[in-house]
Amino acid sequence: MSQFFSIHPDNPQLRLVHQAVQIIRDGGLLVIPTDSCYALSCHVGDKAAMERIRAIREVDARHHFGLLCRDIAEAATYARIDDRQFRLIKAATPGSYTFILRATREVPRRLLHPRRKTIGVRIPAHRIVQALLAELGEPLLSSTLILPDSDEPLNDPAQIRDRLEKRVDLILDGGHCGVKPTTVVDLTEAVPVITRQGRGAASVFGEAVGA
Repeated sequence: MSQFFSIHPDNPQLRLVHQAVQIIRDGGLLVIPTDSCYALSCHVGDKAAMERIRAIREVDARHHFGLLCRDIAEAATYARIDDRQFRLIKAATPGSYTFILRATREVPRRLLHPRRKTIGVRIPAHRIVQALLAELGEPLLSSTLILPDSDEPLNDPAQIRDRLEKRVDLILDGGHCGVKPTTVVDLTEAVPVITRQGRGAASVFGEAVGA
């Protein structure tokens, strides 16, 4: 049976943030609100929790996980970011974007796209996520909370609890936060490629190419 914390979206209670981070460090799987929609999240190095995400979402090894990072400096530990990519990311973050980048050796092999050796990186604006990341001191692994029988993410905390309370360790109820996932931007080529149009505006990237 999962725990359920009602947490303020603008001023998250530090006591609850501390408890949530301890659950993460103990190998827990969380449902958290973000600036796009709810996500499943766990410690980057926790293979067992990652496999639980795969099982809930029913995705295979080709599924692109994302890393939630505090800032570009932290993201650069896990992704190769050149000057051009830095400028593009800085212009769009924090915000509802996932950037596909070449991974560094810091990224566990199991998290990489099996063919391209890339990783998805996010720098979210949501205050609950930022509080979790600040307390944890490292990125979180995440995947949008879309269940196999749906095309849209779950958004109602009560419904999330009803569907997942026996499959996750903690649900952070930050209220309704939307059903549009992030905009995914592939920065591995010379021109940014929008591979999924989501909540983030593509206009930030100028002459970006649509998928």
